[in-house]
Amino acid sequence: MCGIAGVVFKDRKLHPVGDALTKMLNALQHRGPDSAGFAIYGGLGLEKNEYLLNIEIKERPGLLDSVKKTVGSTTPIKKEEIIPSVENYIIYRCKIGLNSFSELKPLIMDIDKIDDVIVLNGSHSFEMIKDVGLVKDIAARYDTPSKRGTHGIGHTRFSTESIVDRYHAHPFQSYIIPDITVVHNGQITNYWKIRDPLERKGHIFETTNDTECIVHYMANKLSEGYSLEEALEQSVKDMDGPFSYIVGTPEGVGIAKDQLGLRPGVLAENKEVFAIASEEVALREVMDTSEIDQISPGEVRAYTI
Repeated sequence: MCGIAGVVFKDRKLHPVGDALTKMLNALQHRGPDSAGFAIYGGLGLEKNEYLLNIEIKERPGLLDSVKKTVGSTTPIKKEEIIPSVENYIIYRCKIGLNSFSELKPLIMDIDKIDDVIVLNGSHSFEMIKDVGLVKDIAARYDTPSKRGTHGIGHTRFSTESIVDRYHAHPFQSYIIPDITVVHNGQITNYWKIRDPLERKGHIFETTNDTECIVHYMANKLSEGYSLEEALEQSVKDMDGPFSYIVGTPEGVGIAKDQLGLRPGVLAENKEVFAIASEEVALREVMDTSEIDQISPGEVRAYTI
């Protein structure tokens, strides 16, 4: 079933995006208890070619040191943090500097070769927070309500296909272009038809989750010069199945809904805020409005700042 949400503060200033998304996702908790996640844009304040890595590491002697050694063989670690998680794992966060974005994915692949280690994400302009469990518990673990930014997207998951773990929690990310993320409710029934051409172009898939397929599709379209709205419109034509999904980029967010309208999507907007979600109850957590727009079958909406 899943719940999806997105919010944009239109003035480009920093706002409590983490708090807004926490409230929105908590209101959608009934749509999925398995995991939850956030992509919060604009608040990291990193320098050019600085990146934040989030790495899941099993708690066993020497493993964290192996990860640090692998990272350090490519770039010095500028800052680090350890976040206790669940199921005998920690989340190791480190800030690094690279010569270019093209070095990020090869480094991630090197780290992923270590047993019992997986990189959850690497980003420059957004902070990724995702874990197993309920929204309120994840928000408390990572202090999500304190996170500030300009916009963001979020997800609460009810798993119907792939396994439940941190890596398969949404948002999903592609490294074809910097800092694109997707949260999704539904199913892409022509998954392999979408995935095969992307793999031939060099896209690397880590899972068989159809949300990963969407984020690669959108990254490909944006890399070819499509605007966000144009890419969303094309996706509705190319993808089959019941779906609604929200995409996040450094410039804004957008939503697309399948042509039969089989998955929900609603929108509200005022002078200060643009917000989208699976249900009205989430929108009312971030604005006081009686004007709620239902996203029509096959419709897309986008807001960029």
